[in-house]
Amino acid sequence: MEFRRHAEHDGLDIYDPIENVRFALFTSASVDPTPVDTSPFYFPVDAAVEIVTPMLEVPKAVPITVRQQDGTMMVETSDERDRTLGSDAYLVEVSTAPMKLYFLVDGRMTIEHGDDTVRFSFDATTAVRVGARSFHDRPAGTITVTDDVRDVMRAVSLFGSALKTLSPERSFPTLRGHPPLVERGETFSVPNGLGPAATDVELVVPPDREHVFPVVSLAYYLGATVVPGHDPRLVAGSFERSLDGPGGYVETVNRVLRQTFFLDCLTRTEGYYKVELHERERVEPLVDLDFADLYETPLPERLAVYLSVPFETLEPHIPNWRLGVDLTPTVQNAEYMPHIARDLALVRIPDKPTSKTVKPMSDAQSEFFRAPSSEVLVRGASGWDTVDGRDVFQVDPMPNVIGQAWAGPGYPLTVNKLDVSALRQRIDRRPSNETIDIHVVCNDEHMREEDVVRELYGLRDLLDFDVTAHYDLSRDELTDLLAKPADFIHYIGHVDENGILCADGSLDVKSISEVGVSAFLLNACQSYEQGRELVTKGSRGGVVTLSPVGNPMATELGRTLARLLNCGFPLRAALSIAQRHSAHGYQYTVLGDGGLSLVQSERGNPQHLKIERVGGDRFEVEISLYPTDLFGFGSHNNFHPSWSQQRYLTSAPTTTLTLSGEELHAEFSDQLIPIEANGELRWSDELCLSEIE
Repeated sequence: MEFRRHAEHDGLDIYDPIENVRFALFTSASVDPTPVDTSPFYFPVDAAVEIVTPMLEVPKAVPITVRQQDGTMMVETSDERDRTLGSDAYLVEVSTAPMKLYFLVDGRMTIEHGDDTVRFSFDATTAVRVGARSFHDRPAGTITVTDDVRDVMRAVSLFGSALKTLSPERSFPTLRGHPPLVERGETFSVPNGLGPAATDVELVVPPDREHVFPVVSLAYYLGATVVPGHDPRLVAGSFERSLDGPGGYVETVNRVLRQTFFLDCLTRTEGYYKVELHERERVEPLVDLDFADLYETPLPERLAVYLSVPFETLEPHIPNWRLGVDLTPTVQNAEYMPHIARDLALVRIPDKPTSKTVKPMSDAQSEFFRAPSSEVLVRGASGWDTVDGRDVFQVDPMPNVIGQAWAGPGYPLTVNKLDVSALRQRIDRRPSNETIDIHVVCNDEHMREEDVVRELYGLRDLLDFDVTAHYDLSRDELTDLLAKPADFIHYIGHVDENGILCADGSLDVKSISEVGVSAFLLNACQSYEQGRELVTKGSRGGVVTLSPVGNPMATELGRTLARLLNCGFPLRAALSIAQRHSAHGYQYTVLGDGGLSLVQSERGNPQHLKIERVGGDRFEVEISLYPTDLFGFGSHNNFHPSWSQQRYLTSAPTTTLTLSGEELHAEFSDQLIPIEANGELRWSDELCLSEIE
């Protein structure tokens, strides 16, 4: 973490060079940050400084949590009510900052809320200690496994070692560390000091990949040991639960994960964050649970109580999951396991193609692709293979998930095609430049109209963008551009069988030794192969096409993606929203790490609204909050105080509220929001409520 004087305002600039995010705290005069010891902070921080000031201002209307310095919660200010606290030692947490941000102060303190600010005033010039912790988290080493599935089970049994607590607070994403990585080798080996979590929880499953892969997220979250056995079941102390329920093994495993995680989210409101949680208010009258008692109950006994509640009682209130993954049961795919567990993804094992596992493409879709819809994945004696080099298929949607991914061979339509090398790039990020570098490349003069997307990137406060436009690049110039470190390249032009079209011919990315750009949009016909090479050579992820695309549609979708990415939506979520408003959106897909965000959202989690008029000046508003790598699954959010005083678990959709026009305007003035109204995608800075039907 880096602290320095703010370049444009009196105050403090806080920068995380790994995540490439920053935040600011303003003061009444210039300050000189001095490094100090981090130990006085109740919660861990990576670095801290001291400044002297009579006032500290947060330049965003964000929730504030005030504690005594022993961690005891005193005030949670999502209601935006001004207040004065008597002389004491306080620990203040600034929520929705792109890093965990705290400050310590001794003395009397007044908290005042402006339209877009929160101000802290002290009785006199006061020494304030500011500490921050990056959301970035590295795994504690790499486990080597052989192709023996029992070695894979031993590796998954160690995933729980990354949990930072076994209390219900592990449902917070920042208290779930990254599981150790897995790689294939000749012998099984584990880094020194890496052992299983002490939970007294076991998952007994048959020793085959079809049973082991679906439990990786559950084993990680429970800190469970995975052991071989004929009848799949969960064993927690003296409690046992079959994992072969009416919906089948995979469905039962995913239900247990969803139920356990959700009830932890409700129970944790008895702990460090005693907030008014919307989901708890809805569920509590339906169940006979003592959440205060459950918070103090050991994990095995807590699991027994949780799973005594019928799933059907909870299901209407459990948030949609961030990610569902189809994971083909091959020896190579063992390396995906820690990344899938880190995202708590729901896993499904695709069987050989049937009407239930792979949907045929429509006639409109099939005509765009060379491979006929009957050519799909087959499972032969040697494992999973594709029929030919360009196998395109459509996978059934997974229920109850926000985003969907495929980890295996083939070209899945619309869902995120994962790549394990790209997921490792998420971990291996190095400190980057302080600016967010975006390059818009237009290599076709007939497509200059789409070049206006460069004006849509970088229109954000508190972030430093460098947006550069390039025209008619040669192969050497594009090679140099792709090799240099950058955050994003938006390419507009053509791709043919020889590569990306340049002013002097086509550039095949296979000829480039290394790629420095983190993410990309190749808005060109059939750009999949070149995009895959970009990921192989070092990019984390990007959006590509699987077929020829028409200029008008490509221009429209490119503009929409640019605005969504600029609002902080991850690649996977941004494309999903754009596809819903494009007749030919199925021709685009995400490669690599679909959870990658180009920039931080202004309000923690990026927000999408669907609005319908319900009479006069009243509107029904469906609110969706999308989990990100910074604010992951399990985060809770608050809305504008005129909307609701409660906190909500992050999901899409999150909830539906009925609001007045005035209440909507209050939120529109705070941030740029994509809005679905009258069946169209609009933006909060251009939408008149009178237009909404």
